[in-house]
Amino acid sequence: MTRAAGIDVGGTFTDLAAIDADGAVVARKVLSTPGDQSEGVASALDALGAPARTVARIAHGTTVVTNLLLERRGARVVLCATAGATDVLELRRQERASLYDLSAAHPAPLVVPTDVVGVRERLEPGEVRVELTDGEVARVVAEVVARAPAVVVVALLHAYANGAHERRLAQALRAALPLADVVCAHEVLPEIREYERTATAVAEGYARPAVATYLARLGRTVSERGHPAPSVMTSGGGMRTAAEAARAAASLALSGPAGGVVGAAAVLRVAGFDRALTIDIGGTSADAGLILDGEPLVESGGDVAGVPIALPRVLVDTVSAGGGSLGWIDDGGALRVGPRSAGAVPGPAAFGRGGTQPTVTDANLVLGRIVAHRMSGGVKLDVEASRRVVSALAAQLGADVTRTAQAMVNIADAEMARALRRVSVDRGVDPRSCVLMAFGGGGPLHACALADLIGATRVLVPPHAGVLSALGLAMAPERRESAVSVMRRTDALDGAHVRAVADALAGQVEGAVRAWTARTRYVGQGYELDIPCAPGDDGAAIAARFAGRHHARYGFVLDREVEVVAMRHTASSLAESVRFARHGTPTWTDAGLVDDGSPCDAIVAGEAVITLPDATLFVARGWTARALPVGGWLVERVP
Repeated sequence: MTRAAGIDVGGTFTDLAAIDADGAVVARKVLSTPGDQSEGVASALDALGAPARTVARIAHGTTVVTNLLLERRGARVVLCATAGATDVLELRRQERASLYDLSAAHPAPLVVPTDVVGVRERLEPGEVRVELTDGEVARVVAEVVARAPAVVVVALLHAYANGAHERRLAQALRAALPLADVVCAHEVLPEIREYERTATAVAEGYARPAVATYLARLGRTVSERGHPAPSVMTSGGGMRTAAEAARAAASLALSGPAGGVVGAAAVLRVAGFDRALTIDIGGTSADAGLILDGEPLVESGGDVAGVPIALPRVLVDTVSAGGGSLGWIDDGGALRVGPRSAGAVPGPAAFGRGGTQPTVTDANLVLGRIVAHRMSGGVKLDVEASRRVVSALAAQLGADVTRTAQAMVNIADAEMARALRRVSVDRGVDPRSCVLMAFGGGGPLHACALADLIGATRVLVPPHAGVLSALGLAMAPERRESAVSVMRRTDALDGAHVRAVADALAGQVEGAVRAWTARTRYVGQGYELDIPCAPGDDGAAIAARFAGRHHARYGFVLDREVEVVAMRHTASSLAESVRFARHGTPTWTDAGLVDDGSPCDAIVAGEAVITLPDATLFVARGWTARALPVGGWLVERVP
């Protein structure tokens, strides 16, 4: 019996990791199907070979929402906003798209200005300034109906504190447009900041129809094979049923990458570490993350493809630097790598699927850092094809083919190192204090170089490195969240009030493991920190915890009142348990020789290539690697 199967859809490969009844892991890798991700999911399940109805749970990580936002092909949305605040999406936060490029522009909002309808009403916390009349409701509904939208988003000022006007207008819109979806911003994000709340609600409406269609198609595909309906990973690192996920599309924006960090945290704890930077290198992109105290760092939102989504998400910084990233020459004659990718179709030239442009994978083959003749997923590698396309690029540069291949790898490494610094240094974390956990098909290949660039001296390559994101999906617990606006100073929050809010939030969702956080700041501050709290806390306890967290993050505290902006509650099930064990006999090359019979406890000195079951580890000069009892490899810088 397979307890759980995690399926992660990437730009090049779709990975599956299944946890058996005894906790052992079985992995499969197939090529992705960009036209319809559900086909790749079906192929992965077929490759697993498990009899019908022997898989108890299927957990899925998808890039559907990310792709919709990147390609701007979501549903047509009409936005209803308070009159006088209809330009909030256009005004944004008045930040420059690029600090030194005055011609750079932000991506256009998901709603065109002509599809924004002003509503004459005004609520302020504690009072009604302009009543929403029956006549105004009828006028707004008529204007919206005339535009024939697929989705209507209602985002009115201060609805986080009082959603009465949003609910009333939404009710009238649903009656007039029974086939359209109507989204209320206060239900998506009941917190202050009208720009982030509006943008998040619009992203929800923009993506919801496509997500619902995809999940329905996926459900049919899985059901036809006798398997249970899939659960879907949210950006926050927990699973939801497909039905719930279809009504919470914005929460899926980082569905796939979150699984990798969840899986990495589980391996990190078993290996005896509590702090790590993670780098997940796939075929199309690389994802950098941060684990502190053995848990993925979860933050309250950020931009996805230029769209602010202010919902909790596992910290991930994604860059367009993967194995399929294309090498090319810009108009100034400089060598560039990415953001364009060969993806799954045609893929790198080495895959023999029609690729004619050099990729990072081709460069690694030319450098001799991949020695297997066949990759997992059934892809046979053609080294001569890789050398041919890299040589063509080298000829344009007037350089040696080996030097060109190394330059391509160096450029990709530099881009990924910047992402690792952003998730660590920008949050007051010294990367030198962290283990670098490298996974994904390309993570172990680039790990030593990345560690050198950020100053790390230890690299942990986990077991099942090539499919760790899928394993994280299979392990992730069911998780549901509730939130409420508070907007009170901590000196006005007694224990009874905190308990009342905490109990009310807990009553909205069910789960075996419960946790509460308070979004807290100094009065007048423009950002908040998420502070753990409990029903028995009072405002003074939250304020003291906030001061400690603020000093640790930013290096200072202020002599100023502290206020709680909002409270959140998370209810989770128990995570799946996994038995990490070494799988397969490690083989490596040193000076071109392969030793299949070497003992697992041997120490490998670089330069060497270690062929893993689902990835390749390159041990650079000045580094050593040793196999761990729990599986995986620990790679260390020679003092």
